[in-house]
Amino acid sequence: MGGFLTFLSTIRWQDIVDVLINSYILLRVYIIFQGTNAFRVLVGITSLWLAQELAASLGLILTSWALRGITAAAAIIIVVVFRNEIRAVLQVRNIKTFLWGFPSREQRTPVDIICDSVFEMAKRRIGALLVFPGNQDLGEVVHGGIPWNGQVSTEMLMSIFWPNGPVHDGAAIVKGEQIVEVGALLPLTHRHDLPSQYGTRHRAAVGLAEEADALVVVVSEERGRVSVAKDRNLVPIADSQQLSLAIKKHLKMPQISPIRQRKRERLKFAAAGFISFVIISGIWLGFTRGQDTIIALNVPIEYVNRPASYDILDTSVDEARLQLFGSSALIRSLSPEQVAVRINLSKAAKGRNTFAITQDDVILPPGISLNKIKPSTIEVTLDTPATKAVPVQVDWTGRLPQNMNLTDVSVTPASVNVIGGSITLEKVDTIYTCPVRLNGLSNAGTTTAEIVLSPPSLKLSPASPSLVTIHYRLVKRSGAQSP
Repeated sequence: MGGFLTFLSTIRWQDIVDVLINSYILLRVYIIFQGTNAFRVLVGITSLWLAQELAASLGLILTSWALRGITAAAAIIIVVVFRNEIRAVLQVRNIKTFLWGFPSREQRTPVDIICDSVFEMAKRRIGALLVFPGNQDLGEVVHGGIPWNGQVSTEMLMSIFWPNGPVHDGAAIVKGEQIVEVGALLPLTHRHDLPSQYGTRHRAAVGLAEEADALVVVVSEERGRVSVAKDRNLVPIADSQQLSLAIKKHLKMPQISPIRQRKRERLKFAAAGFISFVIISGIWLGFTRGQDTIIALNVPIEYVNRPASYDILDTSVDEARLQLFGSSALIRSLSPEQVAVRINLSKAAKGRNTFAITQDDVILPPGISLNKIKPSTIEVTLDTPATKAVPVQVDWTGRLPQNMNLTDVSVTPASVNVIGGSITLEKVDTIYTCPVRLNGLSNAGTTTAEIVLSPPSLKLSPASPSLVTIHYRLVKRSGAQSP
């Protein structure tokens, strides 16, 4: 449990947003391309990629290399072969449909195709006979059929029953999504109570319904009307919806209400969203938690939570060398801004403090781990700030002429206020100027020089100038001759 909580603590909000965005992209790909051949091939390519990653993790070098090549080739093939299908799917009218809407894609079942085709033939006065077998075998009552085994489509049905066609007078037997036989001969009924306008097709439909548990759909060529024969009954059909209900009832297909259908669609998309999240999370873990690359970085040390009454006078080092390891993808994307070493000074005392640099002091992005750190400890000297008046002395350099002496030297101002740590100021008695060359002086005069603060942690108070004026006079030595 502790390890899981530690893992959760390493996850950034950027990682959560990253996973959610890519999960939504994957869900949109499913919603937009579902039911297309391109989607099926895309699923196959994804399976190849997962197999390649598994082979790589198991150390199967040759297998991994082969699968990588196949996956790369398949990705190109899907774009080339299915470019028209992809273009048709991506041609949306507005950005809303593409980003978060549901594209209107007509999903017609074989029964819907048959019903629409039947009423299209009725509209065109094309006679037709369609047989939907039940549980009984029709081999003893149906004769002369020609094996067909064609996929159900409007064009197929139109061509079968087109007038003057070689098999248009016979019946087509439909099983599932296929037309298995055409031109089949059905037994005629011997009933005399049928209306006189019913012709041979209607009598054949009623005849088969009397001898088997099949359902027969008949289209009148003369009147353009649709009827269904079942269990010695011949029932007129008004529209395609009524015909669809009759066929589905005969085939014992479940009737799903629109409300239930919408609930099922929502459940399906919710499941697809969850699966997308799981897949992207797995990929993210694979990228961020793989430990296969090591890198060394020099990182500046930051000091935080310094007590307000103390100043930092000195540190033993200014930066730490970190040895990090993680996945190659994360290491390549690592930037210096993502790594930091922060020393907490909240418990520091006046004087020299020693801190051990631990894992808690190192800030790393998720997926990157700390292997080594140098140095393991650091010394920080703290002191309370103070102000002290320190005399200024000129730092002379060079040599005077042999016959000259330097006299009457004064500095304005003679002292300056210096701000620094109290411990440091106790050791400071004099502040020097920058070097002033003696061989460049004349008989008398003034010059200016900048104050040099040592150690560098010291600074001048705002009221003290950084430049001082030096007054001096040169006199000849007694007994010295003029040149």
